[in-house]
Amino acid sequence: MTRPVLALTLGDVAGIGPEITVRTLLNHPQLRERCVPVVIGTADALRRGCEAVGADPSVVRVLSHPREATNDPGLVEVVQTGPELHHVPFGRLHPDAGDAAHRYVVAAVDLAKQGAVQGIVTAPLNKAAMHAAGHQFPGHTELLAHEFGVRNFSLVLSAGDLYVFHLTTHVSLREAISGVTPQRTDSVLALVGAFTRALGRPDERIGVAGLNPHAGENRIFGNEDADVLAPAVERARAAGLDAHGPLPADALIPQAVRGRWNLVVVCYHDQGHAPFKAVYGDDGVNITVGLPVVRVSVDHGTAFDIAGSGQAREASLVLAAERAAELAPGWGHVWDAAQEAERALT
Repeated sequence: MTRPVLALTLGDVAGIGPEITVRTLLNHPQLRERCVPVVIGTADALRRGCEAVGADPSVVRVLSHPREATNDPGLVEVVQTGPELHHVPFGRLHPDAGDAAHRYVVAAVDLAKQGAVQGIVTAPLNKAAMHAAGHQFPGHTELLAHEFGVRNFSLVLSAGDLYVFHLTTHVSLREAISGVTPQRTDSVLALVGAFTRALGRPDERIGVAGLNPHAGENRIFGNEDADVLAPAVERARAAGLDAHGPLPADALIPQAVRGRWNLVVVCYHDQGHAPFKAVYGDDGVNITVGLPVVRVSVDHGTAFDIAGSGQAREASLVLAAERAAELAPGWGHVWDAAQEAERALT
């Protein structure tokens, strides 16, 4: 089987992205058996990452295109994307770093559109730095969706066989509540169905978390569960999905952790992220479902407080690359199914 080429975007160079990228590529040679990882970033940032972790900066090799990659486990191969950033210090919010992080993602998307890479793996960016550079996206997920021109997508946290889809993500809690609409719920449930069919698991049970405490407790704690989520679950069941809910989140998510549910839909960012990170830590990744190529990200931030110190752990980035390599060969089926689900909703 041909190894998929993965674009590893460097993220915010003031954060831990450079050092965890270097450690991932130099300390885990088994990755090269599953994929061809090519960094999208700048050589100077990677050389600084090498210095931070005690590696020889000469291992950084600059490419003009991913097809030049040798996949040598002793090298960190990078497609130079934009100017070098010597002036950006570790651990400081800097608009040039935010602009570069945006540029790396756009370059990776362009390569994916050309067919030069079959997956994208993202090191963390800093949203404030990206906004300071004039790029007003809530995060990676929304930026990728914009660049690929897709409307129906979901942030999915994953650890092992557990997948946690989100109805809303990087918005205020007030916006999240108003964002739980019949249309959005139908769209995400359709994506879940597309994803499960593509994975060969179309009969998997899907648990939908309630928005309010106790899933509204028969309208005592709000009407959204009864008026929005419950009808959407019924529509999903009528479409052939084994969907259940809305269920109280404080019951559903612990059950999912114990293996009773492998597919969960949550309503807002912290409803999914807080328990997921508490349980899985570095063992979790972030997948975007609804894009034409697989995208997997670390499940942590830029860690400015330790950037450049060599303390950052690369476990989540290694797992993200492994999961992208696993999913990339069959991702065309996921994309086809997601497009079919989108057409069914319009």
